[in-house]
Amino acid sequence: MDARFMHTRLISILTAIEAALIADDPSPDDGSWQTGRTVNYDAGLARMTLAVKGASGDLTPRGAIHIQGFRLSDESTCLKASLSWLGAGRTIERSVYEKPGIDWTYEARRIAAEWAGGPPAEQTAQTDTTDDADDVRAVANG
Repeated sequence: MDARFMHTRLISILTAIEAALIADDPSPDDGSWQTGRTVNYDAGLARMTLAVKGASGDLTPRGAIHIQGFRLSDESTCLKASLSWLGAGRTIERSVYEKPGIDWTYEARRIAAEWAGGPPAEQTAQTDTTDDADDVRAVANG
């Protein structure tokens, strides 16, 4: 695989993700999607920032999708998407592996849908009960 393929893949996946977001929610909060893209072809990195421009013209940042493209040892392509949301302390990472018959548009729609679904819920800390703590100690002590 030559480097031109990776260049095309980075831009095409961002374009497909953006198209999927617009198709699924053409006027978020009665506004329009505003995106910005940055691509470093040499490093195999791409970023799309996502914001909504409201009816009053104000711009509300929503988050970003980072894509890292690289070749695996078998010369196939892997794209790793990191999804982030403004104000969320967590990101989600998803990998897409090139395989025969892969539908890159479908994979882009999955990434877009996951980002549009919002950040993962914060995990709440479980409070240990005495019974649970005793069970753990019993197992640890054999």
